[in-house]
Order: sequence, then C-alpha cells, then structure tokens
Amino acid sequence: MKKIGIVTSGGDAPGMNAAIRAVTRIAYSKDFVVVGFERGWEGLVKNTTRPLTPRSVGGIIQLGGTILHTTRSPEFRRKEVLRKAAKNLALNKIDGLVVIGGNGSFEASLELSKETDALIAGIPATIDNDVFGTDETIGFDTAVNTAVSEIDNIRDTAISHERIFIVEVMGRTRGFLALIVGLTVGAEIILVPEVKLQKEKIVRRLTENSAKGKKSGIIVAAEGIGDTRKLATDLEEETGSEVRLSILGYAQRGGTPTARSRFLASLFANEAVELLADGRGDRIVGLQNGKVASIELQKSCRTEKPLNLNLLKLADVLTT
Repeated sequence: MKKIGIVTSGGDAPGMNAAIRAVTRIAYSKDFVVVGFERGWEGLVKNTTRPLTPRSVGGIIQLGGTILHTTRSPEFRRKEVLRKAAKNLALNKIDGLVVIGGNGSFEASLELSKETDALIAGIPATIDNDVFGTDETIGFDTAVNTAVSEIDNIRDTAISHERIFIVEVMGRTRGFLALIVGLTVGAEIILVPEVKLQKEKIVRRLTENSAKGKKSGIIVAAEGIGDTRKLATDLEEETGSEVRLSILGYAQRGGTPTARSRFLASLFANEAVELLADGRGDRIVGLQNGKVASIELQKSCRTEKPLNLNLLKLADVLTT
C-alpha cells in the first residue's frame, strides 16, 4: 500500500470533512500518499483530483459539508463508466480507495470493486443512519441535534397559539431520524415509513389529548410517509384544531458537526486506513455494540438495517 484515494459521494453529512482530515493524517503517519477525487464519482470518471496532505486538511474538522464536494451520479452504475473510473484509479496508481458516504455510495463501491484491483474501504456518513453494519453513522447525531433545536423553538409557538404542528424531517425510505428526533423532543406522534400511516389513530390521539386539555402538540414525520401537506389539511378538518406544517429540509444536512460526529469520523477513519494497510478491502467500517469493527461491503449492501420499533412504543408511553 503506497497511495490512497478519498471520495465523498451522495448526500453530504456533517463530519465528512473530519473523516477526510483523519484519513489523510493517519495515512501519512504510515508513509502513504493521499489523493482526493473531487465531486464524488464524477471525479473518478473525469479524473479530477487534488493532493491531500496533513497541512491541506488543517482547519476543516469543524466544517460541515465536504471540501471535496459531492454529486449524485446514477450513471456510475453503467459498465463503461465503472471501467473508466477503474482505469483512472490505475492511472493514478491508487492502491486503496476510501469511500465516505451512505448506502448509494456503497452500492456503487460494490460494483466498482468488480472492475478494479484497488482495495475499497467504506466509511458510513449519512444523516439517515440506515447503513447496515454500524449502529450509528457520521452526521446522524448532528442532524438529530439540528432538528431537535428547531422543534424546540416550534413547540414554543405551538403552545402559545394552541396549535398542532407537523414537523417533516428527512427520511425518504427510512425513519431513523424521525424516530430519534421524535422521541427526544417528546413528540405526541411519530410517523415513519416503516409503519403504515393510520390517520384515524392520529385523529383519535389528538382528540383525546384535546379532551384532556392538551391543545397543542408536535407530530414528527419522516418525509417518506406521504403527503404531509394533505395530512395537515385533513387533520385540521377532522379534529377542529389548527394544524400547521413545518418542513425542516436541507438545514438538517448542514452546520457544524457535533463532537459525536467528529469523534466517529476519527474512529472510522483509523479503522479504514488500518484495513487498507493490512491488505483487506471491500469492507465498510462501523460501530457495532460500542466497538469499531468492519463487515463485508456486499453484506452491508444486501442487508436492511432494522428500525427499533420498540422505541415507538416507548414514545407513546412517554407522551400519555
């Protein structure tokens, strides 16, 4: 192992820069040269690179986003595109590639691994926290804290005006973010894609709360549960309460990474570089039962991470 490449792919997550910094400095401590590919997979295809050194990654640990930039590249799944990327890895004499991203990035990494001799190590960084093989991803804690802060402010308004607020958080297919955020802010109702929406149950809960004198409330909903605008209108009509919708949007992806996100970035980077140094590739690193470990890339891609639905039951108890 002499030269390592780094790519940040897919949606950005707070802590990616901390991971870039850690991979670079740990690699240099082992006398490896490090190169960054710019704008995600596009950088591998177009061969746009920049050298990364311990000095060039100074002062980025506290920055959100990624200094290497990122794009979504659905065309990267095509054989001819993958082969071009593999050719550029060889041209740059890359022995090991660190991929920092989420499930989509790792699916693409798995396909790339079939076309290249370079070893691939994945570092999970996504606010969705849906990567199998790690209890927590880089950026998840930051996104949770961002959403919690916003919802705490919204609750002040909800109480003042005696309104119900539906707060939509990110999560097109999975509800990890909505579940933890909802539990943490004390939401009266949490809606996740994994559980079929039952509007009549929501109406009943809100009606019961109103009868108890509880005129305000927070519903945390993952974006993947359906049309939250229509849900707000329907609930207002059926309960007689004022219902408002607040969509937090992309603010959840940005901002200064929390200490937790930076800490995980350092731990995961160290494990990724160690894997490559030991000649072990096609794996992703992660936190498993409190310990840093790794699993096969293919296993991570082919296995769905389960959502702990018992936490929904806990949330129900806590809001009665």
